[in-house]
Amino acid sequence: MPVPVVDPARYEQQLEAKRERITRDFARFSPPPLEVYPSPPSHYRQRCEFRLWHEGDDLFYAMFEVDPQDPTKKRVVRLDAYPVASRRINELMPGLLDAIRDVPLLRRRLFQVEFLTTLSGEALVTLIYHRPLDDAWEAEARRLQERLGAMIIGRSRKQRLVLERDHVWERLAVEGREFVYQQVENSFTQPNAEICREMLAWAREVTRDSRDGDLVELYCGNGNFTIALAENFRRVLATEISRTSVASARANLAANGIDNAVIGRMSAEEFAAALEGRKGGRRVAEWALHEYAFTTVLVDPPRAGLDAASCRQLSGYSRIVYISCNPETLASNLEHLTATHRITRFALFDQFPWTHHCECGVLLERR
Repeated sequence: MPVPVVDPARYEQQLEAKRERITRDFARFSPPPLEVYPSPPSHYRQRCEFRLWHEGDDLFYAMFEVDPQDPTKKRVVRLDAYPVASRRINELMPGLLDAIRDVPLLRRRLFQVEFLTTLSGEALVTLIYHRPLDDAWEAEARRLQERLGAMIIGRSRKQRLVLERDHVWERLAVEGREFVYQQVENSFTQPNAEICREMLAWAREVTRDSRDGDLVELYCGNGNFTIALAENFRRVLATEISRTSVASARANLAANGIDNAVIGRMSAEEFAAALEGRKGGRRVAEWALHEYAFTTVLVDPPRAGLDAASCRQLSGYSRIVYISCNPETLASNLEHLTATHRITRFALFDQFPWTHHCECGVLLERR
């Protein structure tokens, strides 16, 4: 994939092209007018990773893109700044290089750097090495942490040294409320925090009249939507397969004082079987599924979308909130879902400006 070229003066033009494409590609479903949520045109990504390139005494961040002269090869693109990334990341990028350039213990065989930041400026930097890390490295890394004003983690094969903590706390203001989220290093979080706020506000709006019913959520991640939507429902049951994300989601429920939601560790396919009575066990028994009255399902699947069995299961709910990071698989899934449901809200969230990627939100209600 080419490195995005940020040109704020052209932002409206690129967003309009996305609006036209999504409107055209989904016209066959007769959706309502597309709601479009723009991103900040630059400095919108709160997490980024870079290769660290060594050329003699020189040291710089790098990404790779296909060489236009030879499509079988990739060329190194030097990045002295990265306007896609948050302003905090852009502050840290040169500061880190300056701090490690003449410190062999920190520089030697360092090949990748990952940044995780928040809107408030909290930052976590992961340094990844092709060599073991020892006490001497840790002592230097602690001095680096102090100098940068950012938390440091060191990684190498079978090693992970956390100097302070392995997460940041993001704070998102949504509709006059502040939600806090533990975001763990090397696990999935929404990269564009401003667009995440818009997505949460949209999801809250389209489920506003749900207090008498319950929400079931699949692929809940760290509880991003769970936290924001809990007050719209009587109860929430959310599932996720990643251990790290489940632990974060539970921490986030506690941090936000939410007591009407349960996070279960289970794949979407296993949970579908549990709902149909084809899967039991202690975990399922503890959830007391018979006590829920699910009126709404929220699904935020990976790029591959949903399989046919999952689409059939979703069709059993009165209302479906589908968050998609891949319009192609979304359209394929809508071929199944619109047989029983009609689209009543349709949104485009520009999560990834300057790329072809589009994030969509669809509300479907039973016909």
